[in-house]
Amino acid sequence: MKLFDTHLWYRFWSIAAPYWRHEEKWKAWALLVLVVVLLLGQAHFAVLLNEQTGEFTSALAARQEERFWASIRTSLGLLVVMVPLYAFYYYTRDTLGIHWRRWLTDRFLASYFAQRHYYELNANPAIDNPDQRIAEDINTFTQRSLYYLLIFAGAAIQLVAFSAVLWSISHGLVYFLVVYAIFGTVVTLAVFGKPLMGLNFAQLKREADFRFALMRIRENAEPIAFYRGETQESQQARQRFAAAFENFTRLIRKQLHLNLFQYAYSSLTIILPSAIVASAVLAGELEVGKAVQAGGAFAIVLSAISVIVENFEGLSRFAAGIDRLNTFSRVLALPPGYRTHGQGLIETIEAPELQLERVNLLTPGGERILIEDLTLAVPAGQGLMITGTSGAGKSSLLRALAGLWYRGSGRILAPPEREVMYLPQQPYMILGTLRSQLLYPHPEQALPDIELMRLLERVRLPDLAERFGGLDAERDWEKVLSIGEQQRLAFARALIARPRYVMLDEATSALDVANEEHLYRELIAAGATPVSVTHHAALLEHFHRQVLELSGEGAWRLRPAAQ
Repeated sequence: MKLFDTHLWYRFWSIAAPYWRHEEKWKAWALLVLVVVLLLGQAHFAVLLNEQTGEFTSALAARQEERFWASIRTSLGLLVVMVPLYAFYYYTRDTLGIHWRRWLTDRFLASYFAQRHYYELNANPAIDNPDQRIAEDINTFTQRSLYYLLIFAGAAIQLVAFSAVLWSISHGLVYFLVVYAIFGTVVTLAVFGKPLMGLNFAQLKREADFRFALMRIRENAEPIAFYRGETQESQQARQRFAAAFENFTRLIRKQLHLNLFQYAYSSLTIILPSAIVASAVLAGELEVGKAVQAGGAFAIVLSAISVIVENFEGLSRFAAGIDRLNTFSRVLALPPGYRTHGQGLIETIEAPELQLERVNLLTPGGERILIEDLTLAVPAGQGLMITGTSGAGKSSLLRALAGLWYRGSGRILAPPEREVMYLPQQPYMILGTLRSQLLYPHPEQALPDIELMRLLERVRLPDLAERFGGLDAERDWEKVLSIGEQQRLAFARALIARPRYVMLDEATSALDVANEEHLYRELIAAGATPVSVTHHAALLEHFHRQVLELSGEGAWRLRPAAQ
């Protein structure tokens, strides 16, 4: 009975309603009204065509040639109008669907990228495969919503239109039809409802997990090849597919029982109307054409009343998709740091210079303290180097400074986001041209080609543009550039953006000493203050004024750098 669960309908409405209330509402309602008008037209012409079917059948039975051909001409005239009416109905419905999908996708993407939710979701086990929920689940939601809305609306229109036809021919057919439809609906919901809902929900998740595993293999093909990890990766992919296969096997078994019931249920409608009106036809009280007309009307009205029975399999998949999309929507509505469940959060405040006030930094689950009661200031032009053993919290502290790590307490005072830049050990290479790589993440900065080429020379990549065919060449840069080249390209981005503070997390790990020192000099000459995590402390200490040593278990020591 879950299709009638009020919570399910509430979840559906919370996703669906905004489109019909906000900026595109007039266009949406106009298209919906047009679709309903076309549905009404379809129903009207279907009644007329059904009437003509009975007419020319009766004419044939009575051997009335003129009556027969007149009915055929009328039927052809009806088809001339009906065919474009049907085609335009589907066109209008799909137009409304794609506009709804565009609006809803824009809304989800805005929430997904707001407040770095795309980053937060990586640590949320409740949200698997957010990419699928945006790309596929939204499309399914909009298309299926309109599909089922119009099926139910069409069923209601046909029920009214053809019930009158059926009542005029046989009261007994109407009584039988109501009882038969109620029986079919109750059996379908009671026997097949909950199991199919659960299996369809599980299938969506398992299919997404399998696709995600294959995507991970493609993205990490080189390290897998270096490790010779094909056997384990293949085994994991097969295990995920096996889970999808096992669940789908249970699903199709349950669908087999549903299909048996549905086919028997619908097949009986071919026989039952004729059996019910047979005595009237045989007694000469009813024309053969009227019996044919009654059979057609009976099938249409039964289909209208039994719309849940006939579409239950698809409705169960649709309901499972609503659950996934609603969960995603609710998580995106939460503020950053919601995973702490009311426990302490580090407060970040905008300020001219970087400072930490009594900061306690915990692991994401709060199991262990990484840094305890840290207070320090990093004035502009006086860099900070962070050193320590592995796992002491060096990278975690940088994440906190960048506003990505919340678990703990205390305050971080930091300049506006535009004045701070983070350079990780593995630079991010976007899809696009070499020019877009250099300008990332501020593509609106329109710098002349000669200045971009000069920047490449400053980071010791003088032949990079020429090697790939110019600044507008498009490549898979993550694959064609070495890690060292990618790290130098990241420094070029910092030189273009000219932030006041640059957070460097092993950002020169793939470079030799000469290139490493050269890039730091360029960065400082551009007016940036480095906050660095590095294992080359002895080499780079003279670029910083302070050294923060982390020794684990929350302990730390701040000392002046050797100048």
